[in-house]
Formats: sequence, structure tokens, C-alpha cells
Amino acid sequence: MFKIKGYLKKFWYLILACICLLFVQAQTELTLPDYMSDIVSVGIQAGGFASPVSDVLTEETYQHLLLFVDQKDQKTVKKDYKKVSKVNQDIIDTFPKAKGKTVYQLKDLSSDEESELEDILMKPMLIITSLDSMDTSSKEYQEKFGQLPPNMSVYDAISFMDESQKSKMFEDMDTRIDTMGESTLKIAAGNGVKAEYKKLGADIDKVQTDYIFKTGLKMLGIALLGTVAAISVAFFATKVGAGVARALRKDVFEKVESFSNEEFNHFSTASLITRTTNDITQVQMVTMMLLRIVCFAPIIGIGALIKVLKESPSMTWIIAVVILVIFGVMAVAFAVVMPKFKIIQNLIDCLNLTMRENLSGMLVIRAFGNEKHSEDRFDKANKDVTNLNLFVNRSMASIMPIMMFIFNVVTLVIVYYGSKQIDLGNLAIGQMMAFMQYAMQIIMAFLMIAMIAIMLPRASVAANRVYEIIETKPTIQDPTNPVALDESKKGLVEFNHVSFAYPGASEPVLKDIDFVAKPGQTTAFIGSTGSGKSTLINLVPRFYEVSEGSIKVAGVDVREMTQHELRDRIGLVPQKGNLFSGTIRSNLKYGAPEATDEELEEVIRVAQAKEFIDQKEERFDMKISQGGTNVSGGQKQRLAIARAIAREVDLILCDEPTGNLDEKNSIEIMNTFLDLAHIYHKCVILVTHSPTLAKMCDVSLRIKEGKIEEAVTK
Repeated sequence: MFKIKGYLKKFWYLILACICLLFVQAQTELTLPDYMSDIVSVGIQAGGFASPVSDVLTEETYQHLLLFVDQKDQKTVKKDYKKVSKVNQDIIDTFPKAKGKTVYQLKDLSSDEESELEDILMKPMLIITSLDSMDTSSKEYQEKFGQLPPNMSVYDAISFMDESQKSKMFEDMDTRIDTMGESTLKIAAGNGVKAEYKKLGADIDKVQTDYIFKTGLKMLGIALLGTVAAISVAFFATKVGAGVARALRKDVFEKVESFSNEEFNHFSTASLITRTTNDITQVQMVTMMLLRIVCFAPIIGIGALIKVLKESPSMTWIIAVVILVIFGVMAVAFAVVMPKFKIIQNLIDCLNLTMRENLSGMLVIRAFGNEKHSEDRFDKANKDVTNLNLFVNRSMASIMPIMMFIFNVVTLVIVYYGSKQIDLGNLAIGQMMAFMQYAMQIIMAFLMIAMIAIMLPRASVAANRVYEIIETKPTIQDPTNPVALDESKKGLVEFNHVSFAYPGASEPVLKDIDFVAKPGQTTAFIGSTGSGKSTLINLVPRFYEVSEGSIKVAGVDVREMTQHELRDRIGLVPQKGNLFSGTIRSNLKYGAPEATDEELEEVIRVAQAKEFIDQKEERFDMKISQGGTNVSGGQKQRLAIARAIAREVDLILCDEPTGNLDEKNSIEIMNTFLDLAHIYHKCVILVTHSPTLAKMCDVSLRIKEGKIEEAVTK
């Protein structure tokens, strides 16, 4: 997959946008459990009071608080609260019972000042709450305060004590407070503020409702922001994946177009189709998932881990155990599934090959009555792919239930262990619920990474198969410094002791071929099947490279000119007249896009195609299906000849141009080639099995076992 980094560079700005948005999405998902914890702990348990600092204090409570604050901290408390003898309407609206009373109102404080005040008032607020809620008839109250005079309150007695006496009296309470966790302390202190609000006539139910509603609105806004970020990431990641796939397909197609027949012999057509479609689709899918999941999983996983370590360090061992179990499960999955991915791609190649052969050879299959054999052959290839895919998908599908079982077990462990921490006061219920969500996020992050790690090998195999095409260096290359053609020798073809052997073959197909084909002449090659006639024709446009000797066109070695320059001067009539989907006009103008309808009329007349075209109502606008399957073999051959001669070329190469025509039409076509040579001074080289057509040519060369056995000149 590292090989596609060059394609990813083109979309760096989209990738950067994805990463930034992923951080936003992760931050929103990491923030939501904290707000949920606040709703449970503060909104429900503490009635919406999150702090031991009250906005308004009665004079009585204010004085009581100062009793439990040392001299240094008293200055801070007095500085942060202001005495209000005559309350305004805003205070009365919130605290109706404050009317006509002296109260102490909290000043506007910075976050640091408010945090300092919270630390100071936490313990005093708890002590006051405990004293106010104590039953006067209880044993504990009687032991501590039962000896007080009838008109003396507890606070009056405490005001006469020094610090040591206070500490001794409340040492049991201090011990209990010290054993309480921070979260429990905040809830208890918040309940003290709640009692103060109630004393001043405030609607504490409204305070609780407002807190839950505001926190819920914040959660909703954060969730919407996360949704927008997630949708944007999906959009940009899809755009990057599709762009990479488009660029890969373009490069593969351009590379395949530059292949010589030698490369086509190495890569089968079925394999090229699979690599251009299925393999690139695999790369596209994993590219999108890399941006959406692989980048996101570490962010959310590490973020959740930091949150857990910060909020609930006593329970982090649970996460460590879970991660080890997940890695164990994924290691087993890797060992089982990874070797199968390369096999799947090869089996898809085999399936495409079987399907292609069955379609292209359908007439032969029917003629021999071998439909059952073809069905069995395809069924075997199909079952091989199906069975292996089923094995892989079942293996992958089993991972999710295992992971959900692990998570459910983890949930039970968290509840069991967390309940003990709640009982000790080290953890709030909301914090335990948040911990469960963070644990799920960590598990899912590692699961996502593991799932991608399983998919990456298949994508890597697919990417390597695609790059095998892109990195293939064609055996036929254009020269660095091409040589200009000699216009005085245009149309002249010279074979100088040419020999050729197919790659890997032990014997050459052509041996010491030496002849000259001149413009204004027709040169025919005749011989038995397998003698090398078609190979000889393919050497001229450099579909293959000669093994020995040289071929010159217009006085220049074909290896010293560009392939475009060479093939631009050649009109080719292949043995199999292949037509492209479109119209008759688009096929005729394939090599001559500037040709006018008048020129096309002359071309079809020369190629003996005018008669059947005139019979069609659409004429040049008649639709041609893929491969020309809606016209006969003879009509297809005539159109192929017309397409070749529509170009302004010096050299016409014909490989069995009359193979699908009867003898009468073959002679007419042959007369066309003679006219092209004699009248238009073109060089015509053709391959034929017909002795009659060979005798009509100016030069006839008989090929036997790759050598020129006989040369006959008119």
C-alpha cells in the first residue's frame, strides 16, 4: 500500500482536511461521556449543584462557614463575597425569602479564584450540612452537644473554641470526610448549597431541571458537530479514494496501451480486467477506510485512554487486560485469514478467464455439445471462489460476536469493581458510566485497527498486482533521439537478415528473412499455417522486436523512430476484423478523424463495402455493436479494409484480408490493393493462403519453416 503514496500526494489538502475533522469528531465523542457523567452525578444526585460555592449565602450560614475556615482563608472568603443589606429585585426573583434580609453575594470570580474558593469551602460546607441535618435526639448529638445550656446553639459553643478544640470535637467527622473520594465530596458539598438555596426560597427543582436541560443541549450541539465532522470526513475520504482509483485506472490503461504483444503474452486478458477493476476497487476501499478509520482509531483510543487514566486510574487495569485479550484474538485471526487473500485474487482471475472463454467460444461449445462440460468448469471456478470467500467472511464475522462478548464481560467487571469504588467514595455513578463508555471506545478503536490490519494484506496484494502492470517496462521503447524519415524513400520496407524468436522459445520462428518491398508494388507472403507469415507482418509496426537483423521503413530502422511516427504511416488490416462499438462512420474515421463524408464514400467504394452500406437506412449512422457482432464476417472484413485505407498512409499491411470473403469478392478486393499500389503508389504487403491471390501480386514470397523458400516476381 505504500506504493500508492505518490497518488495520495495529489490529494494532500483533502487528507489534511480529513485529519483535522477527525480530531474534531474524536473530541466530540470523548466529551459526551463527561457530560453524561455530569448529568448523573451533578444533575440527578446533587440536584444540579456542582460546587460547594453558593451564589448567595444567608448571614447566618456565612458566619457559620467562617467558624471552620482558618484565619488565612477567611480573608479570601471575605474578599470573594460582598455583604448586601438591601437585596435587589434580581436576587428576590431567585431567592424570595431573601427579601428584607442581609445576605452575602458571590462576586464575579475568575476560574482560578473560584477553584481556590471551592477548596476552602468544601470541608466547612460539609460540616455545616452534617450539623444541620443531625437529629438532636440522636446518641451522637447528645454525646457531643448534650451538655450545652438551653439557650446556646452548637455554633455559639463552637465560636468559643480554639482550633485544637474544634479539631478534637470534629475528628470523627474529619476522618469520615478524609475517606470520602473527591466525587462524593463534591456531591455532598453540592447538597449543602442545595439546602442553602432551599432556605432562601429558591426553586431547587427548577435549578435541577435547568442544569440537566442546559447540559443536554450542550450534548446535542456537540453530537451535531460530531455528525457534521463525520459526514465531512466520509465525503472527503470518498473523494480521495475515488480520485486515487481513477488515477490508477488511467495509468494502468495507458500502460497497457503501450504494451507489445510480448507483455500481452505475460498478462492474460482476464488478469488485466481483474487488476483494472476488482484490484483497484480493493485499493479504493482501503484508501477510504485508512482515512476514516485508521487515522480515527488511534485518536479516539489514545484520547479515551488519557481520560480513563485521569478520571478513574484505579480501574485502568481492566482496560489493559482487555487490550491483551483483543490482541490475542486478532493474532489468531491474522494467522488464519491473511494467507487466503492472495489466493482469492488468483481465483478471481481464473473465474474471469473461464467466463471469458465460455462467452467467446460459445458457438464452438454448442457445436460440440459441450455445454455441460463448460457449466461444470465454470461451476468449479465459481465454487472455489465462493468457498474461500465464505471461509474468510465467516472467520471475520466471528470476530465481532467475540468482541461483543468480551465487552459484555468487561461491563460486568466494571460494574462489580466500580460499585466497590463508589461505596468507598472514590468514584461517582456517573463516572463509572463514563468509564464504561470510554472502555467501549478503547475496545472499538483497537478492534477497528485490527480489522483494517486484516484487510490491508488483501489490499496490499491488490496494489502489488496493479503496480506489477504500472512498473512493467515495455520491451519496445521509443528511442531517445529519433531519426527523421527519408521522404524520398517513403513506403519502402527493407528486411535485412531478420530473425525472430518468441520469449522463452528454444527455436526462432523466422530465420534470416531478407527482402525489399517497394512502393507501387504488392508483396504477398504465402505458406502453410504456422510458417511465420503473420509474425512477419507484426514485426513491421513493432508489435514484436526483431531478435536479429533490422527492418527499415522509409530508409530508417524502425527501432530508431517513435512508435507513433512509424504506425502513423501504416494502414493495418488484421486477420480478425475487429470493430468498435459506435457507428459505421466512427469506425471508418477511427484512424482518419478529419475525413469527410465524400472521402468516406470513396473509401467504401474501394473496399467493396458500398453495396451493403447503401442497403442500410442509416448508412454511415448505422449502429455497430461491440466487436461488430451485428454484421457478417465478410461485412466486418470490408469495413476493416475501408478503415485501413481511409488513412493517408504510405504502407498497407494485410493479414488474410479476404479470409471471410468468397473467391469473387476476394479477387475484387485484391484488385483494390493492386490499384492502391499502382495508382496511388503505396506499398502493399499482405499474407494469404490463396495461390490465386499470390499470383496476382507483383512479388510473391513463399515461407516455409520460418525461411523464404521461393521468391516469384512478375
